[in-house]
Amino acid sequence: MRGSLAINRRSVFKLRQVGIATLGSVKIKILICGCIALTLLAVANRNRDGSSSLLGWTGDVASLDRSSSPRNGRQVELIFDINKEDSLNNRFKEIKDLKTDAVFSIDDDIIFPCSSVEFAFTVWQSAPDTMVGYVPRMHWVDETKGKDKYIYGGWWSVWWTGTYSMVLSKAAFFHKKYLKLYTDEMPASIKEYTTRNRNCEDIAMSFLVANATDAPPIWVKGKIFEIGSTGISSLGGHSERRTQCVNKFVAEFGRMPLVSTSLKAVDSRNVWFW
Repeated sequence: MRGSLAINRRSVFKLRQVGIATLGSVKIKILICGCIALTLLAVANRNRDGSSSLLGWTGDVASLDRSSSPRNGRQVELIFDINKEDSLNNRFKEIKDLKTDAVFSIDDDIIFPCSSVEFAFTVWQSAPDTMVGYVPRMHWVDETKGKDKYIYGGWWSVWWTGTYSMVLSKAAFFHKKYLKLYTDEMPASIKEYTTRNRNCEDIAMSFLVANATDAPPIWVKGKIFEIGSTGISSLGGHSERRTQCVNKFVAEFGRMPLVSTSLKAVDSRNVWFW
């Protein structure tokens, strides 16, 4: 793993759970699983509480290698959740008997230095009811259509304005209670919408958490690397479809729950100016 972070080892890093999305190609999945396995082994070396890692999988089960090798005398527990239905909502299914409170959700094309995850986890511990992540996005009022219509803003909008109102679940911490809330209380129309359009389950989770907390998420500065070359975000019209999602969810929730902020969590030990 690239990167290192001098931390107080009395503050034990606990990686709770890992949620994985899906890719279409089995060959790509096999390659990604190899990368994920190396990452999980490195993270497990810091994990002292016996927590497990859950990998959600939709596709060819025969291509999976479900074994895990001991590291430093400890076995790494990998749990595979095999999904028959190909739905983006699978990543937020309630997981029974979780040993710990935090969920670290990552897409299957994301690689990260463990030091980045350690810092994000400490930030999440300070605000366990909110989402803490690396990929900020924003919304703003569409003044051409009235105060109840909104536009989705991608990374360049965040960069230009310095504000955001969402962190995407492609790399984020949140409390396990939101899995149950998503499973039991997310409007069925929203889950059907995300399944049908194969998009916006991450926005739906941001709405869910913001609606419960009336607070913004926290964007953490950290290195993450996207090794996938294609995806829904690379398709034409992606921002327009995400804008449709935002307005659909506002209608379903009966209000705009997202809260904008300019706060960014930075590890001051690794920067000259902060």
